[in-house]
Formats: sequence, structure tokens, C-alpha cells
Amino acid sequence: MGKATGFLEIERAQPAARPVEQRIGDWREVYLPLLDDTAAEQGARCMDCGIPFCHQGCPLGNLIPDWNDLVYRNRWREALERLHATNNFPEFTGRLCPAPCETSCVLGIADDPITIKSIELSIIERAFEEGWIESHPPSHRTGARCAVIGSGPAGLAAADQLNRAGHAVVVFERADRIGGLLRYGIPEFKMEKRFLERRLALLQAEGISFRTNAHVGVNVAVQELRRDFDAIVLAIGATRPRDIDIPGRDLHGILFAMDYLTPVPSRYRRGERESAHDRRVVIIGGGDTGADCLGTAHRQGARSVHQLELLPRPPEERGADNPWPQWPNVFRTSASHEEGGERVFSVSTQRFAGDASGRVRQIRAVEVEWQTQNGRRMPVPKTGTDFTLDADLVILAMGFLGPQTDGLLDQLGVKLSERKAVERDETYMTSEPGVFVCGDASRGPSLVVWAIAEGRAAAAGVNRYLRTLVPSPSSSQRSESGSG
Repeated sequence: MGKATGFLEIERAQPAARPVEQRIGDWREVYLPLLDDTAAEQGARCMDCGIPFCHQGCPLGNLIPDWNDLVYRNRWREALERLHATNNFPEFTGRLCPAPCETSCVLGIADDPITIKSIELSIIERAFEEGWIESHPPSHRTGARCAVIGSGPAGLAAADQLNRAGHAVVVFERADRIGGLLRYGIPEFKMEKRFLERRLALLQAEGISFRTNAHVGVNVAVQELRRDFDAIVLAIGATRPRDIDIPGRDLHGILFAMDYLTPVPSRYRRGERESAHDRRVVIIGGGDTGADCLGTAHRQGARSVHQLELLPRPPEERGADNPWPQWPNVFRTSASHEEGGERVFSVSTQRFAGDASGRVRQIRAVEVEWQTQNGRRMPVPKTGTDFTLDADLVILAMGFLGPQTDGLLDQLGVKLSERKAVERDETYMTSEPGVFVCGDASRGPSLVVWAIAEGRAAAAGVNRYLRTLVPSPSSSQRSESGSG
């Protein structure tokens, strides 16, 4: 634990945010890091709570009380060891994770919880500054070869774990650069790409190979991977966006969130990137992706921004049916919302209207109330509440349905669930022997911390599988030739 009476004496301290008028003029990160002294003081608030429910909230099982205490005692290098024991990329989670560990903190029952996420980020950033983070290639190689398809957080975590085990690992990425969602879905103001590049350089120095513009199932044959690798890990994400089927959907200026957020059109995307500059923007969808689009529109100089949400506005405090330590379904204001724009809840978009050139110019919507019908909660339009909004750019940020099934998954022949997610067993193996899956492709759209946890778990499954294999002559020849 930290200081025995720390939680009674010290108040929670949040990282400071740069002023709105300053940060919307650039793409640098919004939040400033905690000073080391402040982080140590916050670590002192960690209680001797008996059962640390922060573990229950963290999919990675991070040893949170351990490194809180070590930071408080100024034993930063030991804190780093505890942090890296369960988390491959704390510089990612420390910036991007919504911190379910904090909402499960025992102190949070009656007071403000520990600033776990900020302490985590302080540990890893100090480690980089002190030069404690160095490349450590494995001391031996097993001779086994593993292909990881997808270079988002799940794929990178799986690749890191497999490489540490001594297997030769090649990561295939269909885009022109490595990083997946970390690069092409997360705006710079949430995580500057230099932190991604820093970690990728380490992974490469440790022996992981990366192949970009390698769209497996399109320009890389599935049969090639089956022939050349002993195991395959699918970390392809859930990239099929949820669409809206209403009149006017085919107008220009209506696009999916990922197509809007992607800074450079990659080969697997069609069309040009739209800018919000001097446009009236409407974002349909009130989640984190919608907030990312909101912050991007601010920085591009949008004339106005409205964010529409079908669901009702969440309550300010937990409801009786949402007790601790569950994730609290409460109203939240992100940094992007602090920067401007209008949020509108309980609204259903009915149609889009455009001009003679075929570009969207208006949204027609209606307010809804949620009623229970046949045991299900359903949005019901409220009579006389129809309204219109001017819109030159509409961004659809309504979530994702699952992985793209054409190409790779069809050719592999893996079994899919009713929701078109990739099915797997308890070892993360799909219906095809030697083919594993992790992250959003099987779990469904989720958090970065879940992606990393699943990548680690899938790698453990691959290790168990490879131990059951009898090395074939071809595998021995590949090992002796140094291939990969």
C-alpha cells in the first residue's frame, strides 16, 4: 500500500489540460504529464483495501497497488518491472484507456479514486527518459514461425509475446504504415504518433519483422501463409462500420468515422479525405469515436458541430441498477466536448437532403422517447418534434459490426458466430487448426486494454499449440536457413 493515511490527507489530482484556445490550434496532446512528485503523492493515496478491486476492473490484471506503492516510495525502476509484467504497452493504455480500474477502485466507493492511469503513464515515460527501456532480443530461437495479421494493439501485443518466446514473427499490415487503429484511428491530440514510432522501433530491434501494404487474402495469398508459417494469429479488428439506411444516404459529404479520421488515404481506402474547414458538421453517434471526430473537426476549423445520439442523456450519478464496481453509466464530458460543439440526445435521423450538385446540405431528424415493447427497449418518435439541421459534412460514428469477412476469413474458412465474429476456443484457436484470433475480430469492438490482454492470451495459446507440433523437415530447413 501507499501511505497508511494518504487517502485521508491527499486529494485526487488530475493531469492538467492545455487551454482550449491553444490546443485546438495544433495537434499536440491535450493533457500534460503529472510531475514525478505529484505522481508519488497520488500513489500515497492507494489504500490497504484487502481486496484490490482495481484488478477486477483491469483486463490485463495489472499489479496496480504494487506499483502505486513503489512510486510513492520513489522506487520507480521496480515499479516499471511490475508494470511491464502484465502490460506490453503502458504508454498506449496510459493515454487511451478509459481506466475501468479507476471506476473499480475501492476508494471510489466514498471518495475520488486513485489516479491509476496517470501514475501508469508517469512510470513508463520516466523509464524512457532515464534510458531504462532497451531492446532485448530473445537469447534463442525455437525455429517456429508465426504470422500475425494486423498491427493494432492486439496484433502488436501478440507479436511481442511470441517474439519473446523465441519464435520468428512477421506482422502483416494492409495499410501503408504499421499501427492499425493506433495510427489511423486515434487522433494525434489523444496520442502523438512519436510514441507509437518509439515502441515500433523497439519491437523491430528485438527481431519482429513488419510487412506493410500486405493485404492478406488480396495481394498476399492465404496459401502462402499456410505454407510458410507454423501458426497464424488474426488480429484484424472489427472494421465493418454500422451504416444508416435512410433516404439521401448516397449524397456526397456523408462518410464513415474511420474514413474521416484517417490522415492519409491508404491503398485499401477509396476516395479523398474530407475536411471540416468552414463546414457545418453533424456527427451521428455519441461514443468515443464520435468524440474523436468532434476534436478533429474543431482543429480543422469547422463552422459549427452538432453531435447526435439516439440514446438518452446518461444520468449524472450511478443508478440503483448500476452499482460499484461496475462500469458507471454516467454522463461524461471528454476533452473534445470541452472544446465546443452541441450534443443532442434522444434523436433519430430520418433523412438527408442535398443540393443540385448531389452534396448533403441538411439533416432531418426527430426526437424519440424510449419505451419497452415486447420486453425490449425501443426508440419511439415523438409527435411534433421533427426538426432540421444544416449540414455540409456528415460523419457516421455509430460503432462497428465486426471484422470484414470477404477475402481473408472466407479463404481461411474459419467459423463465424451469428454476429459474424470469429469463433474461438479457450486457447484462442479458431475452427482451423493453427489459426488463432484475438481482439475485436472475435470479441467485438472494445477497449485498447482488452486488445492488449487478448493479444497476450492468444500468444499463450499459440505457444501451447507449437509445443504439440513435431518439427517437420521443412520447418527445420527454414530454421537453419535463417528465414524470417
